[in-house]
Amino acid sequence: MKILIRNLSRETTEDAIRRLFSEYGSIQSCNLVLDKESGESKGFGFIEMPKANEAKAAIKSLNYKTIDGSKIRVKKAEDKKDEIKK
Repeated sequence: MKILIRNLSRETTEDAIRRLFSEYGSIQSCNLVLDKESGESKGFGFIEMPKANEAKAAIKSLNYKTIDGSKIRVKKAEDKKDEIKK
């Protein structure tokens, strides 16, 4: 399941996100979105967890959790194909 993490502090690293979510299960991929010009975090990223039950537990536990001074938002990522159909 692909998960969207929003409202990340600019100081939060991809490694920190990976460690945070690994408490709930295995991680397939982790991608912090960076600004192309500055190389700084844009404040959101994606993580993929292969087991839906682990992903759901992570979403439930981490949504609105304060990390590096920011209250993060965590939810299932929308599929781009679904957005195009709308």
